[in-house]
Amino acid sequence: MPNPRLTGLGSGLFCGASMFALGCLDQLLFGASPAVYGVLFLPVCALTAVWVRRGDLVTAPVVVPIAFAFGLLPVVDDSGGGVGGRAMGLVTALALQAGWLYGGTLVAGLIVTVRKVRLMSRRAAQRRAQATAGRRDLPPGRPSRSAG
Repeated sequence: MPNPRLTGLGSGLFCGASMFALGCLDQLLFGASPAVYGVLFLPVCALTAVWVRRGDLVTAPVVVPIAFAFGLLPVVDDSGGGVGGRAMGLVTALALQAGWLYGGTLVAGLIVTVRKVRLMSRRAAQRRAQATAGRRDLPPGRPSRSAG
């Protein structure tokens, strides 16, 4: 199983490119089914949240809605209206598929939150271990470093 660590920009590019490719695939295979697109959006959100670096955790819930909108471009119906028709189709699709958008963002947010809590608890445990190791190094009868 690959375990890449993407930067904030890399996670945005991964998510955006994946959703655009899946939108094109949805258009070709399923005739632009919004439900299929929404279902495919959820695992991309999860992968984005799992693969983003620890320092860039906050970017995952931000880039997934942008990637959702970008990937909708090949899926939306332009009704033969050119750029205006495509923009209207995109706004309509975003309004109608808001449940998938919120669900994917929630998935990414939950995964990122769990990762951040685990990271913070690990760091706290390391600090406690270093503090107890520092107290063991003092000779007996000497006050601890924290005493006043």
